[in-house]
Amino acid sequence: MSSPAGANLFTGFTKLCKGLAVVLVSAHIALQIFPSLLTYLALIPARTIPFGWNLVTAGYVEQTVHGVLISTIGLLFIGKLLEPIWGSREFLKFIFIVNFLTSVCVFITAISLYYVTMQENYLYMPLSGFSGVLSGLLVGVKQIIPDQEISPLKIKAKWLPSIMLLFAIVISFFAVEPATYLPILIFGTYIGWIYLRYFQRKQETGFKGDPSDEFAFSTFFPEFIRPVIDPVASIFNRMLCGRFEASNDARGYTVGSAPLPGSDPIEATRRRERGARALEERLATERLIGAGAKSKTDEPERDATDNV
Repeated sequence: MSSPAGANLFTGFTKLCKGLAVVLVSAHIALQIFPSLLTYLALIPARTIPFGWNLVTAGYVEQTVHGVLISTIGLLFIGKLLEPIWGSREFLKFIFIVNFLTSVCVFITAISLYYVTMQENYLYMPLSGFSGVLSGLLVGVKQIIPDQEISPLKIKAKWLPSIMLLFAIVISFFAVEPATYLPILIFGTYIGWIYLRYFQRKQETGFKGDPSDEFAFSTFFPEFIRPVIDPVASIFNRMLCGRFEASNDARGYTVGSAPLPGSDPIEATRRRERGARALEERLATERLIGAGAKSKTDEPERDATDNV
């Protein structure tokens, strides 16, 4: 008889992720029954004012079957890893912030494209989907277990966001409307990194962000490109987050160029170790459960053989 060890992969999902998955599936079903809901729930730049709530609701509305399947499966599996480490409150906060700010950036991009090209389709195309949040969650996986190899893919977790974006960009050359998904993925990834890099508060230390070199923006790119990326990234870093870094220095994150004991680089290392340890413990538990189930199924077979 086959061992049910593989079935353990589909257990252990958190209640919060299950609830969000129900929201995604329910929104998709409601959209199939009442197609007119798309006008009110999706992000349509020309109608965002006064329908401002679609900056929030658009992220939870999947227009296609494959979209809702990918979003639901991705949320359940990534959430099973990240939520126990971050905590349910921080996990939900991350989803809300990334979803909302991604919608704001996509709205601004669509308006800008309209004024550049004067094509009205940028104003009236319905933009929605959970892919922006998923791309941000992949950045969280990159932060927690960067060197963990993903078994089916044989790649390290730190490359997942980069490979996803590269694949989306390549597909965009053959897609009919790449503007309906590519900006969502790009902004979701970048906003997820910005939040985790500078603003996520650690419950253990009270510090914010992850300033470690292993989580720098250039780590999304191959090593031979990083000398070119680092100077550009430093410019945007000073423009966007210079005040934040100054406030961190004032709070005592560093003395000169040396980090204080217990500061964020050390906490970032500890967090990655906890993430790797949590993943290893979960995999070990699943293997033990599978081995125990297999031994139980083998006992009746041996008893039957002895009776014969």
